[in-house]
Amino acid sequence: MTQVHIPVLAGELIELLDPRDGDCVVDCTVGGGGHARLIAERIGPAGKLIGIDRDPAAEERFAELAEEVSCGTRFIRADFVSGLALLAEEQLHADLIYLDLGMSSMQVDTWERGFSYAYDAPLDMRMDPSQELSARDIVNTWDERRIARLLREYGEERYGSQIARAIERRRRRGELDTTQALVDAIKSAVPIPAQFAGGHPARRTFQALRIAVNDELGQLDAALPAAWELLAPGGRMAAISFHSLEDRRVKRFMAARAQGCVCPPDLPICVCGHEPEAELLTRRAVAPTPGEIAANPRSKSAHLRVARKLEHQAR
Repeated sequence: MTQVHIPVLAGELIELLDPRDGDCVVDCTVGGGGHARLIAERIGPAGKLIGIDRDPAAEERFAELAEEVSCGTRFIRADFVSGLALLAEEQLHADLIYLDLGMSSMQVDTWERGFSYAYDAPLDMRMDPSQELSARDIVNTWDERRIARLLREYGEERYGSQIARAIERRRRRGELDTTQALVDAIKSAVPIPAQFAGGHPARRTFQALRIAVNDELGQLDAALPAAWELLAPGGRMAAISFHSLEDRRVKRFMAARAQGCVCPPDLPICVCGHEPEAELLTRRAVAPTPGEIAANPRSKSAHLRVARKLEHQAR
């Protein structure tokens, strides 16, 4: 059963983005539409909310929202890189752009999507159900070394080699086609003491597979500069990430845009002429309060970063 969607860091996102009447806003990752609804209430009839998502369930949620809000709305069914590219072709300039990264609550709670290790389901994990590659394909067709590298790089899993070896052994008896079959293989490879420390033993493996299936890091690397180019001078961009691989990318991107002079430190005067493009509105990532974590445990690992595009970028 799908649970009620609770948007993460909603109050902090609204405060830092500061949506105003008439703003043009791009929600790159609609998901359950919780953030979109809060934004729509603040931009009013003169505002426009553009939602992007590759998940057909998100399109359904956005259609419901569009009937209930006063602002103009538009949905683009695409991954956020393709959606942003389309808006760039149309020469749209947004006042606010935000990304709520990773999987949405509705994806986790829809058992047949196979995103969760909490219950048995088909091994899938595709955000766009029409794409070919699934977690089942990776687990059953990639060689052991490739799976081990995937688990180390995308899951930061210290037992990646052991888990890959266990998957290889298990699939000799037949395909791993359910989440429970994969969880059993993972548990057989992780030492018992480690299974009771740091969360569920399958958490990092499922994260790595989901990232690979949906090319999440490649998408993020391409989306950040695309979104920044789409942003009007004075506009604000925000990203909510849920693990260090995402957050490091967002942090580096925003820090690079906020950097001024890049001359060697031993030069007495600046000769590079490099000016910062951004003002960081979050010097450190904003994390959820203990109260939010208690009400919504899935928010625990969330980090929000926000930057404003400086006015002199109008050139």
